[in-house]
Parts: sequence; C-alpha cells; structure tokens
Amino acid sequence: MRVGVYVDGFNLYFGARSVCGRGTPGWRWLDLRALAERLIPLPWLDRGACVDRVVYCTARVSGAEDRSSPADQEVYLRALRASGSVDWIAFGTFVTRAKVAPLAERDERGRPKLARARWPVQVRSATGEPSDGATFMVSYLDREEKGTDVNLATHLLVDVLDETVDAAIVISNDSDLALPIRVARGNVPVGVVNPGKSPLAGRLRGLPFEGAKGHWWRRLEKEDYQACQFPKRVGSLCRPEGW
Repeated sequence: MRVGVYVDGFNLYFGARSVCGRGTPGWRWLDLRALAERLIPLPWLDRGACVDRVVYCTARVSGAEDRSSPADQEVYLRALRASGSVDWIAFGTFVTRAKVAPLAERDERGRPKLARARWPVQVRSATGEPSDGATFMVSYLDREEKGTDVNLATHLLVDVLDETVDAAIVISNDSDLALPIRVARGNVPVGVVNPGKSPLAGRLRGLPFEGAKGHWWRRLEKEDYQACQFPKRVGSLCRPEGW
C-alpha cells in the first residue's frame, strides 16, 4: 500500500507554532518523512502501508521582518533534500506589500467590527465639530503566500488519478483544499491532518465510509512535532540558532 503525503508548508508552520509556542525551540527542524511515518494508522499498516512519496508545498519567505528567515529556510530546505525527507518540493510565491484597510476591533462575540471615532481618540471636521461616525484607515504590511494550495491539490490529484499512490495523507487545515480532497476520497483512502490548535475546517470533514472508504482525521500535538526532529546536524548542515 503506497502512501503519498502532501504537506502544506505554511499551514504546517503556523499550526506548529500555535501548538508549540512561537519562541519555543524544538519544533521547526522537522523531519517530514518521520512525521509521515508516525501518522500512518494501524489499519493501513496491517495492509502493508509505507510512505512512498512526500510532497512539500511551500514558498521562499521574505526577509522584510526578519532578515535571518530566508537563510534559515534555505538551510531547512537543503536538509530536507539531503536527508531524503522529501521527494518533491513544490514552490509557490511569497508576496509582501503595503495595503490600506479600515481599522477594526472585536465585538463581544469576537467578530470583527469597524472601529469608530470616539474618546479617547476623536476626529473633528474642518469646522471643529466632532465626527463620531468617522472610520479610521490604516496602512499595514500584508504577507501573502500564493500557489501552495494549487500545487498541493495538483500533486495529490495527479498521483491519485494516475494510480501512483494507493492512499494519501494531507497535512493542512486549508478549506480551499476541500474539493481536491473530496475527489481523492472517491478513489483512495485519505487521512486529513490538522497541524494546529484551531478546529478542523468544516469543509474538510467527511465520513469514513464515503467514496473509497477508510478515511480518517486527526490533529497534531506537541509530542508529534518534538518526536520527529532531525538531529542537530544533517550532513554538513546545522540546525539554525533558536530552532
């Protein structure tokens, strides 16, 4: 039973950060193949399941906020390749730009609502009259990754429909992947792995007995990340400081 594992790199990173803690070491230097092998459930192992291919979908990060990030990421990508932890790295693009939007705050139920002018910050018109209904506009740094979901969906469906794999594991909580995952479920058993603390996206849910049957869902815990770390050195590559 050949298992293909498809990893949404940014979803995994931010999920791991939410589970393990942003400033905490011991989770970034992740051996993806070891993690994939840890995820295979017993019913699949009873059918002779093994990880046949690991596809890592990511994008090269910007150094706009942290100048060390691109260099650290490059070390990690080289370690993934050198160790054989992945079979394919599919790159999207990472875009940073300044955007303008209304300032918002949370209401009593945590939903966003526009922030209006009121004391202690008030807006006055040209004649000096209070403008209580004024909306604050802010310019902010927008960081957006493009292409990862499309790359993951493409690799997943090509491998499933070409019968390159007999089962699939998708590590992501991105609801945009709902349709390709649903198509894949019609052909092979699929496991969906939520890498973070937030609930599994509703569109990624399903039933174990639909389509090809044998589907499952699980969430990654802190122990999963900690148990699947590379050694400090991978060949000539050394784990980045603080990782």
